Amino acid sequence: MRISVDAHAIGCRQTGNEVYIRNLLKEFARLDKGSELIAYISKEGAKADLPRRIQTRRVSQNPYKRLGMDLPRHLGHDRPDLLHVQYTGPLFSAAPLVVSVHDVSFLEYPEYFTRFRSLQLRLTVQQTVRRAARVLTPSEYSRRAILKHYRISEEKVVVVPNAVASQFRPIEREVARAAIQRKFGIHRPFVLTVGDLQPRKNHVGLLHAFEDVLQAEPRLPHDLVFVGKETWYSRDLHRAVIRSSVRDRVHFTGFVEDADLVKFYGACEMFVFPSFYEGFGLPILEAMACGRAVACSRATAMPEVANAAGILFDPASKEEIARAMLDILLDSELRARLERLGLHRAAGFSWEKSAAQTLEVYYDVAGRRPRRAVALAARVS
Repeated sequence: MRISVDAHAIGCRQTGNEVYIRNLLKEFARLDKGSELIAYISKEGAKADLPRRIQTRRVSQNPYKRLGMDLPRHLGHDRPDLLHVQYTGPLFSAAPLVVSVHDVSFLEYPEYFTRFRSLQLRLTVQQTVRRAARVLTPSEYSRRAILKHYRISEEKVVVVPNAVASQFRPIEREVARAAIQRKFGIHRPFVLTVGDLQPRKNHVGLLHAFEDVLQAEPRLPHDLVFVGKETWYSRDLHRAVIRSSVRDRVHFTGFVEDADLVKFYGACEMFVFPSFYEGFGLPILEAMACGRAVACSRATAMPEVANAAGILFDPASKEEIARAMLDILLDSELRARLERLGLHRAAGFSWEKSAAQTLEVYYDVAGRRPRRAVALAARVS
């Protein structure tokens, strides 16, 4: 079987989208040695980040040229049995489409997007979802939202959870702290959050809750660290920090590579994820896999991911966010228990299983029987 994948996100710092497709491709190459794999990339460096047996084709970073010209041209030449895209497919494709829609926040919370971006996603994703043979999504929450907003059959939408890459693992806190101090100049113990600086991540709510934490317990030595790519919204967040009473104890790192992200997780005292909306919430699992106590929102898909291994709070309540942080920071036994529970929870997710389940969808769409190795991996509990 010949499988084509739109992998333009690799190397473009598209965070979740990039992590998703990069890890799937690596596992595809290992699990399905009989299929021909073609990845459409927009960055030359992306080729080095993929297994050598995966063929690559270059496409433009400009989405209009990529979707309107480059992908249709390559598909006409490659003639794959299917094409896998994220959110938006090409204007023309003779190959059956499999589309990953991680969430529909652009429909449910358009205020978190620029007006143009919201309109663009509403139009292009709807067209792609209706043309697709299957829609993949990472959580039951997102599956219900997709079925609510698009008039498609339930059988067409398949839940395939995201997972944690193997490099996210526990490392000694003092070793990680020393590395963070050397490279980023952060010397105090810190509370960590990870995510692009955008309104739905609720960074301002976390900032105000952190102010309450230090007001309630002035002796706490902790700083607050925001790891994430700057966006159109960053200016508002930076202004909020400047106006806050904790401005000297807040750090922005910008986008960091996974090698450094593992160290941030390892060095932090706890991880907080106060997002208003997530289709999955991968940083929750990453922090757990690194052995850190987690507090996160009890909204959208996040309770599915955290399960009973994290403290849940209302993201609209700075009081609840502050209480969760104080409970973990002040109670070493609770912190240690959450760290143990988180490691166990994260171990239940693997990119091998996610890739195998995705390959099973591919084979079904192409009308083929899955190879034995793929079928076995997909059923591993």
